[in-house]
Amino acid sequence: MKVVGVGCGEGMLTEEAIAAILSARLIYGSGRAIERVNRYIHPDCAVNTITDYKALKGLPDDAVILSTGDPLLAGLGYLGGEIISGISSLQVAFARVGVPWSNASVIDAHGKDHEKAVDDIRHDLSRNRPVFVIADPKFPVHTLAGALRGMDCVIYICQDLGEKEERIITGTPEKPPVPDSKLFCCIVSPGPAE
Repeated sequence: MKVVGVGCGEGMLTEEAIAAILSARLIYGSGRAIERVNRYIHPDCAVNTITDYKALKGLPDDAVILSTGDPLLAGLGYLGGEIISGISSLQVAFARVGVPWSNASVIDAHGKDHEKAVDDIRHDLSRNRPVFVIADPKFPVHTLAGALRGMDCVIYICQDLGEKEERIITGTPEKPPVPDSKLFCCIVSPGPAE
């Protein structure tokens, strides 16, 4: 099977991903992922919306599974098989805010223990590393800001990356940014706000 990253937004597909989708005859993906690549799906391809993620491991070898973003950044890369990367929210977010990410930490807080994530972010930031946070709609940015008070840093909310509604909201621990979309990630960067 192939796990194909479809990117974090419109126009974020790689040529390798497009080629895999064009040649596929059996595709599985979320409604959002299928919609994003629909124009590349061959008319003879059987397309299935994923309803049971546990059943994906039992798919035939010729199946192509679509993963939003990049399969190995909180995506479906854990399924194994051939993995074709997509342009991830991490890549796009760091590019949008202009912060280098060669020594960044990545914290997956999507559906995870938010309290532990906040502790991990604070720890990594204290080591002078920018931190990328994969958030979910309930991620408490205000709690994160409270935990970072007194630290010299900038908090970026990067929401709806690659979409028409894309927005970057910048703040500090004292004046935290507030997301107004359910689809967002965060970058916490050491140093003063400019």
